[in-house]
Amino acid sequence: MSLRNGVPNSKIGRARHTPACVPGAATETTTTMTTALENYHARMQRVLDHIDRHLDDDLDLDKLSGVAAFSKFHFHRQFTAVFGLSVHRYVQLARMKRASYRLAYRDDESITDIAMEAGYDAPDAFARAFRQRVGQSPSSFRKSPDWEPWHSAFGPLDNARSKRMQKTFTPDDVMIRDVTPTKVAIMEHRGDPATLGATIQRFITWRRAAGLHPKNSPTFNVWRSERRPARPADYSVDLCAGTDGPVEANGEQIKAGIIPGGRCAVLRVVGYTDNLELAALYLYRNWLSASGEETRDFPIYCQRLSFFPEVPEHEAVAEVFLPLK
Repeated sequence: MSLRNGVPNSKIGRARHTPACVPGAATETTTTMTTALENYHARMQRVLDHIDRHLDDDLDLDKLSGVAAFSKFHFHRQFTAVFGLSVHRYVQLARMKRASYRLAYRDDESITDIAMEAGYDAPDAFARAFRQRVGQSPSSFRKSPDWEPWHSAFGPLDNARSKRMQKTFTPDDVMIRDVTPTKVAIMEHRGDPATLGATIQRFITWRRAAGLHPKNSPTFNVWRSERRPARPADYSVDLCAGTDGPVEANGEQIKAGIIPGGRCAVLRVVGYTDNLELAALYLYRNWLSASGEETRDFPIYCQRLSFFPEVPEHEAVAEVFLPLK
């Protein structure tokens, strides 16, 4: 209290009283912000899906900003802020990644056709860009891909996609299914996961020669190690093609095996199925601990139902199976 002319002045230095917080106001604000953020990311996700679905089209900023319903004057900066690279570079990388898959796994397609579909007017322009990005010419990559620099080249694309809102799973996404046994031909990959692409390439070549097309022969991956073991040399996965006939190696290290029947927890994943670690972690960490179920003595595995580049990458489908007692 201060004194003015010896008289207490109650107006000077009076403590200010803040209104009590309205119950639930902070929660309501947080919910509103979360909803707005989810909506923002959903609009950006529409752009990624549109790019993947229309890689052969003219993908200019006006069109893409319209897909997201953002102002064209700000959209390119918003995109770069969210994904860490420009729209133009994202499109270039997405087209080049699709081209690299076709070079490695589609030897029936000509390099000229692949170049045209990647947006290049001439094979030599495509070859220069491809070599600059991957470190190999298209013909050399087709013959013997060097996958380690390939992973480095497309790291920015994978990082951009990982910045979108992560898929969240719920118990309702998990189905308990009685699986029938499936006889399979197996090509084992043992060693550094960076070399897995070469094994996949050999597997595709072998199954094509054996007449086991994915449309009539189910495709499985059986994970026998962690995705990132302490030592890369300990990485282990089986590439499997379903077949009821005799397994002929045809010069490859192929053996007969079986995906056993029985109860399984099944989680379906749609889009960007190169990395199914989040789905596997959800089954182990969240679903299994709360379900009361016990696992059976067979590794977790997946069945790949549709593949990139046969379908746009965000439309690829895989199911992850956790064997149960």
